[in-house]
Amino acid sequence: MTSSIRVKLSFMMFLEFFIWGAWFVTLGTYLLRNLGASGTQVGVAFLTQSIGAIVAPFIVGLIADRFFSAQKILGVLHLAGAVLLWRASQAPDFSSFYPSILTYMILYMPTLALVNSIAFRQMQNPQKEFAPIRVLGTLGWIVAGLTIGRLNWEQSNSLQSTFLMAAGASALLGVFSFTLPATPPVKKGQSSSVGSLLGLDAIGMLKNRSYLTFFLASIAICIPLAFYYGFTNPFLNEVGMKAAAGVQSLGQVSELLFMLAIPLFFSKLGVKKMLAIGMAAWVLRYVCFAYGNGESGYWLLIAGIVLHGICYDFFFVTGQIYTDNLAGEQFKSSAQGFITLATYGVGMLIGTLLSGRIFDSYQLSAGTHDWRMIWLIPAGIAAAVLVLFLLLFKERNTAPVSTEAAGVDANARLANAS
Repeated sequence: MTSSIRVKLSFMMFLEFFIWGAWFVTLGTYLLRNLGASGTQVGVAFLTQSIGAIVAPFIVGLIADRFFSAQKILGVLHLAGAVLLWRASQAPDFSSFYPSILTYMILYMPTLALVNSIAFRQMQNPQKEFAPIRVLGTLGWIVAGLTIGRLNWEQSNSLQSTFLMAAGASALLGVFSFTLPATPPVKKGQSSSVGSLLGLDAIGMLKNRSYLTFFLASIAICIPLAFYYGFTNPFLNEVGMKAAAGVQSLGQVSELLFMLAIPLFFSKLGVKKMLAIGMAAWVLRYVCFAYGNGESGYWLLIAGIVLHGICYDFFFVTGQIYTDNLAGEQFKSSAQGFITLATYGVGMLIGTLLSGRIFDSYQLSAGTHDWRMIWLIPAGIAAAVLVLFLLLFKERNTAPVSTEAAGVDANARLANAS
């Protein structure tokens, strides 16, 4: 790979995740403050991510892999996304906002797979070349959060600007995509079933009782995950944290650091301990939020945010490696699609709907909330999942994973992180 291609791919990754981080982190706060949305409506808005994740395989599998070059589809999707983000910023209420953001997420989620595809196709040695490029995506998300905090948009009630900033970046990436290296379709003329596109070819893996336990735990743990995505930023702003979006970027810093350490932990601890530590971190994170505040309990808020790295990396990345080990060569891609459909599709769908209802149920007078109860509920869910997992999961010997390969695989799957 030439240095010019490396720079282009790095800039592509930076913009891809800058766009997402620019509006997604503060979405809940924007809807509650600016559009007067209910908690249930906030949950429905975050549900668009799950809908996009379910639709994404069809766009990538049916179009990008068969008919058009990936970089051209990426450009078209981001140009259309820029228009939709601008329209969302102009919406006067939730009913007019929702169609724009739903359509946007249906178009955006496939781009996560497209940028990875474009990058991998240019590499001769992905094990060494991918991670330094992908890390720019996490940096983009961090920069977006720091920018929002620096410009004080949360305190000045200017979160509409987040959508305009994201729209501008989306337009830039849309145009820039047409300068990326050619990435022609790889399955031109081939046919695929709906089941293979969704990863259902790997459903036979559920005959393994331990994998079935992990699979169900993955769906269940995404229920408390929805609380974090949807209501952390409104919570931090309500309890008085300044530049909350910027402080939340510490979660991505933590994610990045623990991602680099995954190969070492994986070889030392094994699958079961890694997954259990990840779930235990979920419990601890929400307990920190439940008892933290903007004054003497400020350190608990920071601790809850920083735990994001363990929460995500130890459970989801470890689970993806575990899935890859068990799948075998024939079903590796299908297995990853299957677990993604289960987590970001089914699990997050349940979680976003439940979290919104619980948020509304614990609203107090003057627009405040009983945050202790709101956070103790997902803590309890995560604790129950952890206990059942420890009782039912029996670790099996799987194919060995080199620390280098595990690290690359972990970085490659950061697309749905953050």
